[in-house]
Amino acid sequence: MKNRVLAKDTSSEIGKVITVAGWVHARRDHGGLIFIDLRDHTGLVQLVVNPDQSKAFALAETVRDEFVVRVTGLVAERGDGLENPNIASGNVEVVVDELEILNRAETLPIQPFSDNQANEELRLKYRFLDLRRDKMQLMLKKRAEMYRLIHQYMDDRQFIEVQTPILANSSPEGARDFIIPSRLHEGKYYALPQAPQQFKQLLMVGGVSRYYQLAACFRDEDPRADRLYGEFYQLDLEMSFTEDSEEVRQEVEPLIKQLVTEFAGKKLLSEEIPRISYREAMEKYGSDKPDLRFGMELIELTDVFANTEFGVFKNAECIKAICVKDGASLSRKQIDQFTNIAKNEGAGGLAYIIYENGEAKSPIAKFMSADELSQIQQKMGAQDGDAIFFGADVRATVNKVLGRLRSEFANHFKLKDPDVVALAWTVDFPFYEWDDHGKKLDFGHNPFGMLKGGLTALESAQTDEEKLQILAEQFDMVMNGYEICSGGVRNHSPEVLYKAFELLGYSSDYVNEKFGAMVNAFKYGTPPHAGCAFGVDRILMELLNENNIRETIAFPKNGSGVDLMMDSPGAADPKSLRELGL
Repeated sequence: MKNRVLAKDTSSEIGKVITVAGWVHARRDHGGLIFIDLRDHTGLVQLVVNPDQSKAFALAETVRDEFVVRVTGLVAERGDGLENPNIASGNVEVVVDELEILNRAETLPIQPFSDNQANEELRLKYRFLDLRRDKMQLMLKKRAEMYRLIHQYMDDRQFIEVQTPILANSSPEGARDFIIPSRLHEGKYYALPQAPQQFKQLLMVGGVSRYYQLAACFRDEDPRADRLYGEFYQLDLEMSFTEDSEEVRQEVEPLIKQLVTEFAGKKLLSEEIPRISYREAMEKYGSDKPDLRFGMELIELTDVFANTEFGVFKNAECIKAICVKDGASLSRKQIDQFTNIAKNEGAGGLAYIIYENGEAKSPIAKFMSADELSQIQQKMGAQDGDAIFFGADVRATVNKVLGRLRSEFANHFKLKDPDVVALAWTVDFPFYEWDDHGKKLDFGHNPFGMLKGGLTALESAQTDEEKLQILAEQFDMVMNGYEICSGGVRNHSPEVLYKAFELLGYSSDYVNEKFGAMVNAFKYGTPPHAGCAFGVDRILMELLNENNIRETIAFPKNGSGVDLMMDSPGAADPKSLRELGL
């Protein structure tokens, strides 16, 4: 719109006749004068309509919230005491000469600017209205700013941006594929890429030294608060002639630090980002993505109860505990709530000791010896006012239960400072893991990673236990308890790839069928390479202090994977289905 002045700039136009346009944010009739707060993407400006301007005044009497209008008028200073310090144009107002209604608005099904927000379902159904909120506008701007910073960072380091195919082949990357039938090739299918993994490795074969892409990825997996359904976006990168995963970590650390401090204005817990082995993370924090903003580590107590007569602990493979500072303040009802959380994670119950007035108070204290009680308090560092919560079961279950409780107690006692970001690298992941659902071994992360020891390690592993000891050249970056990055050194050897699948019972024919292009490419001079991918939606969620990742993109699906605004997924046209042979 030619010659349009934005709301934020009106203060510099005093004494001039200007044109402004936007949405009616509010309308007030003050006995002969009509005041309109006009909103555009930069803020608000006040309009004053005088009955002397009869045509404009008549129209002003009809306008309602969210009408789109264009106004021409004189910019005048507000009178003494009438300024609004809360908006950029608060010292001026536009005295209206001409008013034009560009578009009317029906009664809104949601009120974007109300203090009482509509529920998520309504907000997503009318997302085009929800996006008008200041918070959503800020999110869109911050997302664009984040993309600009990423592009600049990668360009400065000589990474080349390459777009990889959206229509690809099915590839096992840890989730279900979205399958697309081919019209030209009946009975055959494309798959939307879960990640550009194979393509970026092929770029390394093709001689690209450094690749990156802000890539759309597609996975048919259940949504949750930190995981979008269907599509998500990641900063994908790869580096050739790289054999050490530490090179990748050092390459990207400055970018993440910049996003934390300059982009989000937050404080790093530590400039030095720790490297924590997967095993250490699970044993100390009960999670491979630990939140390091607080302590509350899992403490091993198995040896303390080596000769215990307490039945619950006597037959347990592993006994650990966490010390909750000020835990004595918890009510019985609150302890019951935490007990239910523990049960949902697989625990039979939740044993605890509360320390008050120099005494250890607990339903289980009478089953313990004085020596056991003394060792517990000493090892846990418990003081008056604290509480100790136990886990006793197989080691994996104990770690899982206490890891979840650690996070929940931190939420309850507000130990997660939203202005602080704790980063960590989790390293030395198992190459294989046990799949309880399928009752078999499977790949820990993905089959494309290199493993420590290479082919020799694979050939020497005979039993499942030996296979589980093989470590991958794999790493994750963790931000405040969320995994935001996964990467590693890639496998560039057909022999290693074949053997890695063979140990899981897959034939070379299977590998050739699923990864034929990559296996074939590896035969023609493939350099060693490594890389990673950052989940930009999840990073944005944490840096903007959002509780749900759906608030980080313009048009998300709901928790059931439905686009309520576009009514998708929907039925397909029968003619289109017939053309696809369906």
